[in-house]
Amino acid sequence: MAGKPKLYYFDGRGKMESIRWLLAAAGVEFEEEFLETREQYEKLLQGGSLLFQQVPMVEIDGMKMVQTRAILSYIAAKYNLYGKDLKERALIDMYVGGTDDLMGFILMFPFLSAEDKEKQRAFIVEKATSRYFPAYEKVLKDHGQDFLVGNNFSWADVHLLEAILMVEEKKSDVLSGFPQLQAFKARISSIPSIKKFLQPGSQRKPVPDDKYVETVRRVLRMYHDMKAN
Repeated sequence: MAGKPKLYYFDGRGKMESIRWLLAAAGVEFEEEFLETREQYEKLLQGGSLLFQQVPMVEIDGMKMVQTRAILSYIAAKYNLYGKDLKERALIDMYVGGTDDLMGFILMFPFLSAEDKEKQRAFIVEKATSRYFPAYEKVLKDHGQDFLVGNNFSWADVHLLEAILMVEEKKSDVLSGFPQLQAFKARISSIPSIKKFLQPGSQRKPVPDDKYVETVRRVLRMYHDMKAN
């Protein structure tokens, strides 16, 4: 029997959080090794584990996988969260890509100055409510089904729920004008594996704090303000 997937990253969200979400949605238990020192990171580099000298890195099925999208695609396909045919997979990729764009505005947020955070908060909410949420609201309304693609639970649903909750942390009532997404959020949150991941004590990470930012800066030697990688 293969061992549990092992995740190598910081003790915080970043790009690894979507991988945690997808594994949890699939009901897969996983282990984590948190990078806390530069020496840990250099050991991975010197050992040849980081193909492109970057984390996230996930050990799974005898592979040491890097590149977040590749890892997510593999997990989605392995656990039947990637549609039933090529067209459904294309739709899932398209929706995940849009959600990724929105998440990208949020991933850099903890690394900004206080002044820039306020500007970015407004920018995130504006983009969510004018570009991304209306698109998903229309998809759900037009096909009248419970899920985004093929009326089956998929990676696209997991990714969208993660993004919704991230934006709600910036503005709690951001879904007030989106009844389809409100219902979607309630449905997906009640799926047992998701519900479990949303409970206190799970491996879901909290909103990034100053300690997380300082650890990332120290390990990656980020000595000035820059976007999160």
